[in-house]
Amino acid sequence: MSAQSPRPERVLITGGAGYVGSNVALALLEAGHELVVLDNLSSGDRALVPDGARFAEGDAGDRGLVAGLIAEHEVTAVMHLAASIDVPESVADPLAYYRNNTCVSRDLIETCFDHGVKSFVFSSSAAVYGAPRELPVSEDAPAAPINPYGASKLMTEVMLGDLAAAGHGDFRHLSLRYFNVAGADPQYRSGQCAAEATNLISVACMAALGLRPELEIYGDDYDTPDGTCVRDYIHVTDIARAHVQALDHLAAGGECLTLNCGYGFGYSVREVVESCERVTGRKLATRRAPRRPGDPPAVVADATRVRERLGWRPSYQSLDFIIETALEWERRRRGL
Repeated sequence: MSAQSPRPERVLITGGAGYVGSNVALALLEAGHELVVLDNLSSGDRALVPDGARFAEGDAGDRGLVAGLIAEHEVTAVMHLAASIDVPESVADPLAYYRNNTCVSRDLIETCFDHGVKSFVFSSSAAVYGAPRELPVSEDAPAAPINPYGASKLMTEVMLGDLAAAGHGDFRHLSLRYFNVAGADPQYRSGQCAAEATNLISVACMAALGLRPELEIYGDDYDTPDGTCVRDYIHVTDIARAHVQALDHLAAGGECLTLNCGYGFGYSVREVVESCERVTGRKLATRRAPRRPGDPPAVVADATRVRERLGWRPSYQSLDFIIETALEWERRRRGL
């Protein structure tokens, strides 16, 4: 359980019925904060909203709705996690991503600013780096997204930075650049519930449980040690705790920051498959498939700054443990 925060905040979290959002909601409640969840349930699940949180169904870009929630619940901080997140989909339908991830964020930020919200925590992504030339990649590396998903996240970061640069010191923000979030709450209160999961670890778990006939490996000719993509996988509970510490930082008057959220080491697709086989004791059926558009070969975080600035200390860095929690969550939600 998270330690109690120095001063309880009244937090509005967008996307709080989603995978990461519901885990962040759990961490906020454990830290003693009051919480309102706003979600349009386009990809979230009402059942994931934890007891103790108020719930409102609607869109984060609905300025009247958000303004009403801020006033009704005397909201002091907003965490913005509502977004479309599928990279290949963003390549196929870029305007939908710029609408949902950028235009909605712009309207939300303005509503928060106009109605006196003091702290804004933004769910960003390592996709803003594109295909970084040096690994691990630090926050000082150039932002050069190679897909509309990453570009849409970067645009929101730019808006927040420009607002801060305009001299509005009473509105502070902190952007957390997620690397690859995986796993489930160790108490199995929340986990991945997407109807069509696309993240590798969820897909691997589904294949191991016989819910998919095979696991597709999208490209095995990348410039990586075994030819498959390498990613920095971070347990969802660790990233949820980073949000609580980000809120504490801003509430204490801390400066605006942009921080990587990862472990600082990566695993290839084949290494994830091997870990899943080790955890389950089963051989996974795999099939080589063409590369997916917008996929960089390798992305691994330099996570020095989040440790130094927020005092963040991860608890679940084992890939096997991440997969164990994802697998058990999948078993439980499927009744297997």
